Amino acid sequence: MASQIAAGEVVERPSSVVKELVENSLDAGATRVRIELESGGIELIRIADDGKGIPADELPLALEPHATSKIEGTEDLDRIATMGFRGEAIASIASVSRLVIRSRTQQSPSASEIRCDGGEVQPVRPSSGPVGTTIEVRNLFFSTPARRKFLKTPQTERGRCLKAVRELAMANPAIGFTIVSEGKTLLDVESNQDPRDRALAVLGKELEPQLLVAQADTFDDARGIALWGLVGKPEIARPTAIAQHIFVNGRPIKDRTIQHALKEAYRGLMEHSRYPTAVLMLEMSPEAVDVNVHPAKSEVRFRDSGHVHSVVHRAVKEALQKADLTPAAAVFTRSASSFEALPGSGRTGDLDPQQMVDFFKRDVPNAVQGRLSYEALRAAMEPTNAKEAADSDQVRSEHDASQVTQPASYVEPKRLSHLQVHQSYVVTQDESGVVIVDQHALHERVMFEYLMERLGRGALESQQLLTPEVIEVSPAQLEALDAIGELLERIGIEAREMGPTSVGVSAFPSFLFDRGVEVQPFMNDLLEQTARSEVPPTSEEALRDVVDMMSCKAAVKAGDKLSGEELDRLMQLRDEVERSSSCPHGRPTSVRLSLFDLEKLFHRR
Repeated sequence: MASQIAAGEVVERPSSVVKELVENSLDAGATRVRIELESGGIELIRIADDGKGIPADELPLALEPHATSKIEGTEDLDRIATMGFRGEAIASIASVSRLVIRSRTQQSPSASEIRCDGGEVQPVRPSSGPVGTTIEVRNLFFSTPARRKFLKTPQTERGRCLKAVRELAMANPAIGFTIVSEGKTLLDVESNQDPRDRALAVLGKELEPQLLVAQADTFDDARGIALWGLVGKPEIARPTAIAQHIFVNGRPIKDRTIQHALKEAYRGLMEHSRYPTAVLMLEMSPEAVDVNVHPAKSEVRFRDSGHVHSVVHRAVKEALQKADLTPAAAVFTRSASSFEALPGSGRTGDLDPQQMVDFFKRDVPNAVQGRLSYEALRAAMEPTNAKEAADSDQVRSEHDASQVTQPASYVEPKRLSHLQVHQSYVVTQDESGVVIVDQHALHERVMFEYLMERLGRGALESQQLLTPEVIEVSPAQLEALDAIGELLERIGIEAREMGPTSVGVSAFPSFLFDRGVEVQPFMNDLLEQTARSEVPPTSEEALRDVVDMMSCKAAVKAGDKLSGEELDRLMQLRDEVERSSSCPHGRPTSVRLSLFDLEKLFHRR
């Protein structure tokens, strides 16, 4: 009974058995692993490998609880380098199934086998077979019928077994894997593949155009980490984290630190409710990670989680920065269900403006020097109304005089013709085809980057009102006002409580005045957003949320007619501002209809 209770922590379902036994094959040095299933693994799991095998006299030990050849002393628990180490898996599986182990070492002239029915171990006897180990697990949970009733259908259990093998296959590209169910091959990957080919063989080759390489190597310091991975473009993000595959020293894991770093790297590139597709493989010293923190070994604890977060965030962000993230229009014509059918499917924080300029000079071909200067960004926010522009000329000239100007080496970029469609979208072209831009979304991104850059140098300029503007608010909004006093000061707003249900605003950002944003609606929305937010009001994330709202309110709207000069300026900024492929909310600012797609539409292909 004690063994069956212990098995409950290790053996949850057939996929648990598959995972534990395949991990043993990996620890045994196998170069090829074959998995066979019947009824989703409920009736039979057979796993055969070509590893080093188990000597005949040690077969009984393999069935003893907590007997293992992988750990020699307690100090080894601080530097675990094997997939298994507790010696509990086989004993637990044997207690709730009919199990046979057949094994042969290189030194042995023949194989030996041992059987166990529901915990009743039989003597070792001679057998036949090649070097390696084959384990058969039949009638899982036959001795615990209540547990068996909780299993799902054979199809569901088979899918979970396949998922477990796919994860291990991605983490071990040098090892060949075959999984067969009811005589049908579900997965067959050859040995000695490189990591990219193996990941694509498991995830699906059709994803290759949507995947970017992310890598980092910090083994030159004491906290060394090597990272290699494939990260998906924002357009193939998923509604859940199911398409995220994370490995540490070859072990598939779920880790909040890495998942958070991954999602932060995509901040502003996709909607907050979606999750990026990624395969991330991290290698580090076994002493830097504790894998003995979860019964199924699916979670780990890092000695320096902050450093791990930084390395992952930097590597993924740099991969995204170097890529053209404009989604193909053809992708957006597919139904949402087609995305769900896809198989399987450093610096912390944002770069400051000078780092942004340096990045483009260094890493983007034909970059224009100075293109990310304050002046270039400010130009995109000039009021379209001539009277507003005249009223603010003096203020701007005084402010801009102290800012960075275009260097003498600046070259005016080549202008392309732009067409505004329904006063909402801008149609242009690039070397790959036709690009359709959402003018509001793009302008919102430009303004967001401008404001974040400007806030990095101090509070925004504000304009005093002749008399405070009084706004009626709810109790929750009034409470929010007290919480965001410091944030309001940074964005140039002076506001205070005027009564039990009112707030008086005596200063408002000049930037928002220039863009025609009204005080009362903006303050109501800001206080309401703060009241509903779960983000600490003093955090950088809270500031970004407010700047996001400011950008949205101030950006040109769908229906605003833009002059040819304004269209040129906006499209120029599209090439100059970081993450211009999406608005701060994560929605796309533009889509591309490739020449290939155009030729197909017109039956030229």
